[in-house]
Amino acid sequence: MEDSGEIRLQKVLAQAGVASRRRSEELMASGRVEVNGEIVTRLGIRVDPLRDVIRVDGRRVPPPTEHAYLMLNKPRGVVSTMSDEQGRPDLQQFVDGRPERLFHVGRLDTDTSGLLILTNDGDLAHRLAHPSFEITKTYVALVQGQVPSGLGRRLREGVELEDGPARVDRFTVRDRGRGRSLVELDIHIGRNRIVRRLLDEVGHPVIELTRTAFGPLRLGDLKVGALRDLSRDERGDLFDSVGA
Repeated sequence: MEDSGEIRLQKVLAQAGVASRRRSEELMASGRVEVNGEIVTRLGIRVDPLRDVIRVDGRRVPPPTEHAYLMLNKPRGVVSTMSDEQGRPDLQQFVDGRPERLFHVGRLDTDTSGLLILTNDGDLAHRLAHPSFEITKTYVALVQGQVPSGLGRRLREGVELEDGPARVDRFTVRDRGRGRSLVELDIHIGRNRIVRRLLDEVGHPVIELTRTAFGPLRLGDLKVGALRDLSRDERGDLFDSVGA
């Protein structure tokens, strides 16, 4: 009789949609499956999918869950709340009809578009939002003025704001023209309107701002206003990013 909570590894892989049980056994036999950092080839091994960290070809297989994990490309003009007391457009319009009670991870300013995570997994949401995990976000910004070549270095070294110093992790100029510049930056600081305040402080106010990545997640070609479930690999990468 199987131990409580433990089932055969090939069954876990099949239930996760990795492969059929037979194919999962082949993956194990070829040394492509690991549990808690150890390669597993013995077919009879049992695991607890809620506790053990399972990987195939190095990719995390997320534990089975009834939680929902979604990505929204939030349009500009929508507030990051499920219900706005002032009657402004909010996130509820995108999740109407779903059975879960969803909430957003972090927030995007009303005038900022892009990647927003929606879930009902409170533990993961807390980890993703907590400063100690230093989750990196990527933004693309259209700014006023011709950005000089030395601005990236200045922003990486740090700029003093009214609530303390702030810096970016990466800064790239993607295009310049007609008194405007298109820039891309990585930042792990989560303070209010931090990207806009940083760029304004260095003399290049933001015209348009979009978040294109959140940790391991990429917005890709998801259309503005569209919502989709995260894939198995995306969920696994997200769990890995916060050690869940």
